[in-house]
Amino acid sequence: MVAKGSPARAVRLTVVAIAAAAALAGCDINNTLGGFGWPGGGVTKQSTAMYDMWFWSVVAALAVGVFVWGLIFWCTTRYRKRGDELPEQTRFNLPIEVLYTVLPVLVIAVLFYYTAVAQTNVNKVSANPDVTVEVVAFKWNWQFNYRSGPQLTPQSDAKTVASTTGSSEYIPILVIPTNRTIRFEETSKDVIHSFWVPEMLFKRDVFPASKNGVARNVFEITAQQEGRYVGRCAELCGTYHSMMNFEVITVSPDKYDKYVAALAAGKSSPEALELIGFTGAPGTVTSPFAYTTKPFDTKRQQS
Repeated sequence: MVAKGSPARAVRLTVVAIAAAAALAGCDINNTLGGFGWPGGGVTKQSTAMYDMWFWSVVAALAVGVFVWGLIFWCTTRYRKRGDELPEQTRFNLPIEVLYTVLPVLVIAVLFYYTAVAQTNVNKVSANPDVTVEVVAFKWNWQFNYRSGPQLTPQSDAKTVASTTGSSEYIPILVIPTNRTIRFEETSKDVIHSFWVPEMLFKRDVFPASKNGVARNVFEITAQQEGRYVGRCAELCGTYHSMMNFEVITVSPDKYDKYVAALAAGKSSPEALELIGFTGAPGTVTSPFAYTTKPFDTKRQQS
């Protein structure tokens, strides 16, 4: 027989355990309880905001679940049949009805509010970003144009300062600085592509130009750590879609400025990377060429 009050104690203990787990979230943003299934490795300020939203939503869902399960177990224990006499029958209970009407509305309202805040922060576009990169997709590669500023209107006087273009023999490398606001302006030369770096936990479709001008999908990120990451096209775009890769290198702001200046002076991307310290052998993390992915075989010689 279950002792009186034990279901309530179980509910309290479970809630305390969830609260303790939530408090540990600040210790390791990507590893607390496995992130409740959220993919680890987010390297931008925006990915951290999305993780926080996911984590606390799951905590809220578990809290509601534990509360409901606790009531179910308490009712089945407290009011189980103990003889032939029926317990007191109640047609309605106003406090309970108010409770299960008001609480769900409050939970939904709070979740809606924090979802709107997180979505607004992730989609926020500033008037004067620190860095502007034009992403041009085409079958089946990428071109990255480092711009003097954002193209707020078709008549904007922003211009391309330096550029890197991929080919069947060369994986394009996009170099961006850490702790700076980076604005991406995307456009396609042919069909719809999708700009995706898994570690950013975020992707946006790249649309072709429209009749009225260039259709640009714009978003901003702030990289929080240095590293090298593979980028991919995440929209089925044709024969070599699966091999339409690129690489992102996040470096310090000083190295980034030096890299772009070298490109603007006529250096190739590998030569500019060598100037900022990427002088390692091919296939190493310090190589001036992509090492997380490789050029695809077009099999053109066979045809």
